[in-house]
Amino acid sequence: MARLRIDNRTARALWLTSHGLAQVPTGPLDAMGLIEQLGFVQLDTIQVISRAHHHILWSRNQNYREPMLDRLLRDQRQVFEHFTHDASVLPMTFLPMWQRQFRRKKEEVGRSNWFGKHLDADLIAEVTRRITEEGPLSTRDFETKVAGEKAMWQRPPHKMVLDYLWYAGDLATSHREGFTKYYDLAERVFPQDVPIYSDEEQIDQLCGAALERIGFGTPGEVQRFWEACSAAEVKAWATRAANALVEVEVQGADGAWNKALACADIEARIEALQVPTSRLRILNPFDPAIRDRARLARLFGFEYTVEMFVPAAKRKWGYYVYPLLEGNRFVGRIEAKGDRAKGTLTLINFWTESERLHTPKRAAKLEAELGRLAKLAGLNEVVWAV
Repeated sequence: MARLRIDNRTARALWLTSHGLAQVPTGPLDAMGLIEQLGFVQLDTIQVISRAHHHILWSRNQNYREPMLDRLLRDQRQVFEHFTHDASVLPMTFLPMWQRQFRRKKEEVGRSNWFGKHLDADLIAEVTRRITEEGPLSTRDFETKVAGEKAMWQRPPHKMVLDYLWYAGDLATSHREGFTKYYDLAERVFPQDVPIYSDEEQIDQLCGAALERIGFGTPGEVQRFWEACSAAEVKAWATRAANALVEVEVQGADGAWNKALACADIEARIEALQVPTSRLRILNPFDPAIRDRARLARLFGFEYTVEMFVPAAKRKWGYYVYPLLEGNRFVGRIEAKGDRAKGTLTLINFWTESERLHTPKRAAKLEAELGRLAKLAGLNEVVWAV
């Protein structure tokens, strides 16, 4: 049987639709539904305008505001925090298929040079005892110090133990105050009636959930979605699930065709597609739709990287640069910064992918979207410094 062929325009529309970026970001807000649709929302400490996790949700529905995520975590216990490709928020309903990931991360972290030398049994027991008796604690509630000369990435022993127990699933994030994480016993955060599945069943659930959310992808892209399975485990899943998968060929922005796997309802998804909104959108650098830079370049012809860890003199664009999505293409990028004390959002740089895209109409669209983004961060004035 011939493979289903998905042309580039259709592939882009599928991708944006599956990531909640094809429709206008307005209407009734279901923040939990957005997280379930995406599968995870990456957490990040950097706050240039609004932190990544808030910005990602706001990009799908601009009625979202920053306190809403903590309510899902602290009050409603509908989400939990753990490690996918990075620290992320996940739906609590995913907990049954996440049990082996706790074990995988415990083993990985426990044997690493970074953590291993700090995992003193007495300190682990003391940290556990205090949280058991006192309730949720943050790293500020402990007093161990870094021995010797301090380096940028060093952490005190108690912080290493807290994170090790968090990776292992023995502790869980109870809540956050600002961005400070509070750790509690997992049994006091997670529901205790979690179904038990074999490792193979969990792998099947993880891979199926990944493909459901991206619509189509190579086995490598399925593997990288969670980074909770090995490449060999994903390959074995693809064999087991072969009857429920559709083999496709996807056209890239350069016209080349590449083989991929697609979810069983891919033809129905194509049939239901609508043209993505022409509204200009400012995406976060850690948005899940653009996280895989190679796939982003292949599908959209958009070359993008983050440069916050690149020395300033070597940056091509800037410290924290936001891609601009319009319709089904990326038309440019901006560098912008919020100042919450002054209540301002300053546009530092604005680049379009070609000079012909730098039009008054597009600049007006950008100004309107900057105004909307300012509201997310509680800022009341947009300043153009370009």
